[in-house]
Amino acid sequence: MKKIVVIGSINVDLVVSSERFPKKGETIIGNSFNVFCGGKGANQAVSASKLGGHVEFIGAVGDDSYGDLALNNLKDHGVGISSVAKLNGISTGLASITVAENDNQIVIIKGANEKINIEFIKQYLEVIQEASMVVLQFEIPLETVFYLVDYCYEHGIKTILNPAPFVPFDKTIIDKVTYFTPNETEINAMFDESYEEVLCKYPNKIIMTKGSEGAFMHDGNQLVHIHPKKVNVVDTTGAGDTFNGALAAFIAQEINLVDALEKANIAAGISIGKIGAQSAMPTLDEVEQYEEA
Repeated sequence: MKKIVVIGSINVDLVVSSERFPKKGETIIGNSFNVFCGGKGANQAVSASKLGGHVEFIGAVGDDSYGDLALNNLKDHGVGISSVAKLNGISTGLASITVAENDNQIVIIKGANEKINIEFIKQYLEVIQEASMVVLQFEIPLETVFYLVDYCYEHGIKTILNPAPFVPFDKTIIDKVTYFTPNETEINAMFDESYEEVLCKYPNKIIMTKGSEGAFMHDGNQLVHIHPKKVNVVDTTGAGDTFNGALAAFIAQEINLVDALEKANIAAGISIGKIGAQSAMPTLDEVEQYEEA
């Protein structure tokens, strides 16, 4: 199995569910409270691992109980944590999440994730050199992400870059990544053209997710629509991370791109039928059973 190296954020998610979102200044009674392990990087690593990927994680947590919880969780899901640093005097990343009305609102505290700078990454270049695929997101410093894209490009290592949470950036970096996976909102923030025009300019590179409408890409000849599967929506938290981790896992298994996207779309669909992010991510057996149904 080819190694997937995920470099990114580790958070602990504090999740409140309610019938609706409170208005500004309003207090309402919620339905439940749960603590989940999250962070876009950790989520994508767990997704890839649960789907059969050989995954190593590069990142950081704080010297607190949340950090211990997050590390044990990654280990329990089969993700390699020998390249995760535990930093003294700083908190683990946290996410406050409200789930209501078949949607979610999220506030993130960066914590240790903000310390993943270029000098930090240089400690782990040997690990990166062993990767067949490096998966990146925008919850660590942007200059670190750009350094990693350049490094992987120069060393012939495939990359998936998920530009979330979105911040403005130099779009020329897209030329250096292997796969770029924005959602429709992120596409609209980056480009003035329609998404069809954008995908046509970046065939087999930009893969746009569009929520309940599935995913889209251009194969060089035509627009390809990866249709969604009908599911009962419970919680959309982590659906995009499930998709990205799944895509990495299936590409590492040398499945062709369109088939990998079909499987990743199924994995994301299964995940929104349960509450939570990592806890809702399916195993390879679940995806295969869904395909056979």
